[in-house]
Amino acid sequence: MNSQLVLTIGQDALWMMLMISAPVLGIVLVVGLVVSLFQAVTQINEATLAFVPKLIAAMAVFALAGPWMLSTLVEYVRRTIEAIPSSVM
Repeated sequence: MNSQLVLTIGQDALWMMLMISAPVLGIVLVVGLVVSLFQAVTQINEATLAFVPKLIAAMAVFALAGPWMLSTLVEYVRRTIEAIPSSVM
């Protein structure tokens, strides 16, 4: 196992992490921005008002994109495990 292979595996792992987490983080970021703007306009300073919509949005994204996220992650792990014998020799 050479250093280039280790770097490639690490790069692929980071790319996979970014690809899987981006939909959830993006939606939660947008919802948080909208709720914060609403709080600033109406001068409501309630902490749960910011937390609950983000939680609901994250659960909705997991419900809609969860199967894709899981299948993508399983495929990556399968490819990585299948590549172990060729990288050891």
